[in-house]
Amino acid sequence: MNTLTIDLPVRPGVAARTAAAPEAMNPRTRRLLHGAIVPTLLLLAWPNILVMTAQASTGLIETWWVSHLGTDALTGMALVFPGFMMMTMLAGGAIGGGISSAVARALGAGRRANADALVLHAILINVGLGLATSVLFLVFGRPLYAAMGGRGASLEAALAYSNVVFAGNVLVWLMNALASVIRGTGNMLVPSLAICLGVVLLVPLSPLLIFGWGPFPALGIAGGGVAVLSTTALMIAVLGWYILSGRCVVRLRRARLSRPMFADILRVGGVGAVSTLQTTLTVALTTALVGAHGGPDAVAGYGTGARLEYLLIPLVFGLGAPMVALVGTNIGAGQPQRALRIALIGGALAFAITETVGVAAAIWPQAWLGLFGHDPHMLAAGTAYLRVVGPTYGFFGLGLSLYFASQGAGRLAWPLLGGLFRMIIAVGGAWLVLTLTGSLPWAFAALALALVVYGVTVATAVASGAWFRAA
Repeated sequence: MNTLTIDLPVRPGVAARTAAAPEAMNPRTRRLLHGAIVPTLLLLAWPNILVMTAQASTGLIETWWVSHLGTDALTGMALVFPGFMMMTMLAGGAIGGGISSAVARALGAGRRANADALVLHAILINVGLGLATSVLFLVFGRPLYAAMGGRGASLEAALAYSNVVFAGNVLVWLMNALASVIRGTGNMLVPSLAICLGVVLLVPLSPLLIFGWGPFPALGIAGGGVAVLSTTALMIAVLGWYILSGRCVVRLRRARLSRPMFADILRVGGVGAVSTLQTTLTVALTTALVGAHGGPDAVAGYGTGARLEYLLIPLVFGLGAPMVALVGTNIGAGQPQRALRIALIGGALAFAITETVGVAAAIWPQAWLGLFGHDPHMLAAGTAYLRVVGPTYGFFGLGLSLYFASQGAGRLAWPLLGGLFRMIIAVGGAWLVLTLTGSLPWAFAALALALVVYGVTVATAVASGAWFRAA
């Protein structure tokens, strides 16, 4: 690894400026550029992984409480979850990654004024996209969930939850804009603490609003959505205070709106959004295939099993967000060899973490599924999914972590292509198998193969220097 050499065009004076005046930099930026890779990555990642896991647990908390309302409510959650998770991934992982990457590259290149101006641009982008996506789900929610297999009571449950969370969807986008700005400076702790505060509040608030108590009415499945939006508003207050107080490396200032700054965020975040849509569309289409073949109980089982795969995303994001900041800062400072080493080391760590989760789920599937219900048809479908797909989760983690690293580099072509391969193999393969054999386990085998192809494609491209050939 130490002998790796890559020729990357560097703007004149960038490397010299970085080397000549490291003492003039903010200590946080200097650590990203010169600190030992593994200790720096782990130091930044551990609070992020811990609290991203806590954030992921919000879905578990909601699902566990909603499961007490019956299988129809659980199926309704399974129908809405891909869309709402897509919003979270778009706001935090795709556009949010573009925000973090732009801020990190500006700081790495010594462009502090640009980094400050990016804060306002990031807020405007996310608020606008949050409002636009809310309208889409509020208008087209019913036909979408019906196409995914929702029927009768399960469809009504899906709409009751969906209409609440997407009415307040702009809060999710605003919170992620603020968190992404802070992460771009290399500070993972403050966003993590804000999210942890929200999770702590959600634990009592969710059942309080779902089932009611004292003066609080029982809102049913919609109460879970109200609880999520309430805790998100609290996170916004904490993150906004941190930036406005002047404690953050960058600050929210009045700035002239600039097309190049919008483009700096969106050229990375926009491609990342396409990748996110690929992931969500893959799950939505396979959910529809499972529903057409096995009915609502099979959807509940597959959706509950696949939820574990979705929960790997915030887990990998815990490691990936520091990779965006580290890679972006080093690319901005003209240190491509260090940026690539960071990516490969982070990818290996992500593979190890997610593969451990997947193998455990394959060995003990009902330890997970049993948390949410005991219907035999639901358990059968979920068990088949976890036993076949779980052992390939490591490749998902590998590809996803390198997607985040590629955001930092501003080079997302190969992660996008890998996601396209995954979608074609998963959806096309599952459709073909179900058409020819009607076998759910063999359909899940197509999903497993798709994850392997995704991870291997992205890892091979990044390791071979595709970022720099693209440059």
